[in-house]
Amino acid sequence: MSHLPRFWNLGWSSFLDWWSNQSVVSELGPSPLYGQQNMKEPFLDNSEGQLFLTEAFKVIIEEVLCKGTDVKEKVCEWREPEELAALLDLELRENGEPQHQLLQRIRDVAKYSVKTNHPRFFNQLFAGVDYHALTGRFLTEALNTSQYTYEVAPVFVLMEDEVLSKLRSLVGWAEGDGIFCPGGTMSNMYAMNVARYRAFPEVKLKGLWSLPRLAVFTSQQSHYSVMKAAAFQGIGTENVFKVKVDDRGCMIPEDLGETIELAKSQGAVPFFVHATSGTTVQGAFDPLEPIADICDRQGLWMHVDAAWGGSVLFSKEHKHLMRGVERADSVTWNPHKMMLTGLQCSAILLKDTTHLLKHCHSADATYLFQQDKFYDSSLDTGDKSIQCGRKVDCLKLWLMWKAVGSKGLEERVDRAFAHTRYLVEEMKKREGFELIGKPLFVNVCFWFIPPSLRGKENSPDYNDRLSKVGVCVKCLL
Repeated sequence: MSHLPRFWNLGWSSFLDWWSNQSVVSELGPSPLYGQQNMKEPFLDNSEGQLFLTEAFKVIIEEVLCKGTDVKEKVCEWREPEELAALLDLELRENGEPQHQLLQRIRDVAKYSVKTNHPRFFNQLFAGVDYHALTGRFLTEALNTSQYTYEVAPVFVLMEDEVLSKLRSLVGWAEGDGIFCPGGTMSNMYAMNVARYRAFPEVKLKGLWSLPRLAVFTSQQSHYSVMKAAAFQGIGTENVFKVKVDDRGCMIPEDLGETIELAKSQGAVPFFVHATSGTTVQGAFDPLEPIADICDRQGLWMHVDAAWGGSVLFSKEHKHLMRGVERADSVTWNPHKMMLTGLQCSAILLKDTTHLLKHCHSADATYLFQQDKFYDSSLDTGDKSIQCGRKVDCLKLWLMWKAVGSKGLEERVDRAFAHTRYLVEEMKKREGFELIGKPLFVNVCFWFIPPSLRGKENSPDYNDRLSKVGVCVKCLL
């Protein structure tokens, strides 16, 4: 071990030569850099591994991408938990299994999983498959790098910057900042955290004790991530003030102004307004222009959660739904929802050009973010993130965008609206379907009234019985 201090004074190539020296290897043990041919590795060599991967891909293509997109096949082979656990044989054992059995495991996983690419999968706000994006997802996994420094992810650092820049331009910003996050909830949390840091930068050093009681404002129909963010950041869910909405589910700006004054009267300090473009249930779009007017007057950070609705910005016909978004301070956008990018692909976009994102989250880890690197260290994005290791989420969107262009993405959005209009018209013609308002977006809210309940709207148990219909329909499917 007396040799170890020597490498502190060596260059990298000299260090490799030193490490590979047999006398040093014999003293320190097998080299993790070069390995040794006579060591029995507990995993497949490249040829065996690639053969297994080839066979596994055949199963994936057949079971997931062929059967999983065939309308004649089931969306899911449903099993109760105990039966499913037994079928999958989930127990992890001391010894490994042969390759043919592992391939069967892959078939079983595919068979009993929900086929989210299926034409009749409607359960969530994501569905379908784009094969260019899927190729990007496969390539991302194969390259297996972390999106935190140019040193280990040069292609993806530049790619992420380009994709984020293009998304910001659609919002209406010529400059700004941003980062890809693991989901819309995290993107919304980033926005709230950066907003608090801008208002009270001392919170990073001194913590919550240095702050007054803070107040967050959001609509009654906003995503539950607002409550999670307030709890996670120590603001407290009781300090999230819910603003009333109209019949369409859109925030009422007049009530926002009144609620801000109410919070002030209770001794709270407003700092963050969370508007929504595309609510989860009704697909409502909050009126951004009047909300921005209030935020400007009050000096509040305006965030727009466009995780679901952001993709309307691709469409000349429908982008008016987000009129005024360019006045926001930050925007959450999930291309993995409407754009078929695949999970997960979520961005937090900021108008800020003063590096608030980095100042808020940096920890100055000198072992990773050295300032004397052999390239421009400002390319390193890791200090913007609350994570250390960060998955590459830009490649699938970039490759898909390259393949179909902005025009192709616009056509996808417009097609979704066309399908919505068609569905609404068909429901109007069919007995038993009761629409709940005219859709603003691609969310179609309705009741299915079975024959046993038709004409019984005045019965005392009508609403209770009607609320159980959806569950029964799922069971039948």
